[in-house]
Amino acid sequence: MLLTFEVIADALRERIRSGGLKPGDALPTQAVLMAEYGASSLSVQKAMALLKQDGYAISRPGKGAFVAHPDDADDLDGLDVGTARVGRTVARVEALELALAETLDQLTALRARVEALEAGGTERGC
Repeated sequence: MLLTFEVIADALRERIRSGGLKPGDALPTQAVLMAEYGASSLSVQKAMALLKQDGYAISRPGKGAFVAHPDDADDLDGLDVGTARVGRTVARVEALELALAETLDQLTALRARVEALEAGGTERGC
């Protein structure tokens, strides 16, 4: 079963492949994607990071995310080819950082529940 961010990324990739979104078109905003998929902002951010990593999207600071042109595939954010590898690495690191942040939040919540139970609390639903 796919995670929400994977579903969003797959759907946007399919829109791009089918021509529903063309090179240079603005991708839907975070708010639109959150509403369309009932997703959290973190899930949308992770989906966008995947699209950038895979060369389907580029970011333009202050303007948003756009469908990459075929010649942008190795040229993220208008950088030269040598720097594009760094851009792809940055996108991967960003995706991993988002996943790590989500995992840390889950661990923190779990730790608090365990501590409450060990202290004799009555929290249920663990």
